[in-house]
Amino acid sequence: MKSILFALVISFVVTAVVGKFLIPALQRLKAGQSIKEIGPTWHMTKQGTPTMGGLMFMVGIGIAIVIMGWKGMLAGDFRHIYVFVFALIFGGIGCIDDMQKIRHKQNTGLTAPQKFLLQLAAAVAFICLMRYEGMLSPNLYIPFWHGHLVLPWWLYLVFAAFVIVGTVNAVNITDGLDGLSSSVTLPVAAFFTAVGVAWQGYEQLGLFGSAMLGGLLGFLLYNHFPAKVFMGDTGSLFLGGAVAALAFAYDMPLILILVGIVYICETLSDIIQVGYFKLTHGKRFFKMAPLHHHFEMCGWNERKVVAVFTIVSAVGCLIAYFGVAGRFFNV
Repeated sequence: MKSILFALVISFVVTAVVGKFLIPALQRLKAGQSIKEIGPTWHMTKQGTPTMGGLMFMVGIGIAIVIMGWKGMLAGDFRHIYVFVFALIFGGIGCIDDMQKIRHKQNTGLTAPQKFLLQLAAAVAFICLMRYEGMLSPNLYIPFWHGHLVLPWWLYLVFAAFVIVGTVNAVNITDGLDGLSSSVTLPVAAFFTAVGVAWQGYEQLGLFGSAMLGGLLGFLLYNHFPAKVFMGDTGSLFLGGAVAALAFAYDMPLILILVGIVYICETLSDIIQVGYFKLTHGKRFFKMAPLHHHFEMCGWNERKVVAVFTIVSAVGCLIAYFGVAGRFFNV
């Protein structure tokens, strides 16, 4: 338990310290965020706020899991490193995207097909590695029921790739308000930490969850409203990769339905809005999509949206914990 707490503290402190130097560096590089004109008009005041701030919690998490996970690595357990490297690859894709946006001074980086193919390749590689290492099976664990749905390996691979890419992009869509994506992911990180503590043999994954929790808390020092820095696609794709990778590393991807309830609602709101717009030839189902903008247009301020969405995320994670309790505690 001490190692879990130390991982959180180390990640928090490193992230906070890195942020002190990173934000001025990003400002000197003129790595400012470009705001889409189709968004709420009042968001234009955020134009030029430094982006790519996710680098700070990526550093914090990396240092924390290496230091506190060293003993486990000597024993041959590299689960947390696999998760980190996988998330880092997605963060790298996001970094390329952010650099393209900064270079062209607009909110468009890599094309959708380019991002999809890169993400798909990373997802397939990760799942194959985890399968090779014996860390997951094509037996799909069903929360609450505590049974398994046995799938052919090829079908599981297709399913897994779809879930990973979908999760990563859902977290990216959620990153639209000051502190939203980072706050919503706090309960998710806490959930994966708690499961790692409770389930013997998964301490390294618990360390990663704890380090992610600490890193996000450190990042929120600068990202809370009004944000001094945004995580950018660098940070949001890293977080999405980490959340998806943890779910598969624990061999229970369906738990993402509960722990990722906010991400799912955000993504569905976008899909519904686009579909409804096309079907009705110009009418809108929501005042604006994704969902956090709809509530803004209804008069909610950013802090209220972040608070409510974080509570919803926390409730989903609490339900998820009870949903997997039978697997770990035989209740």
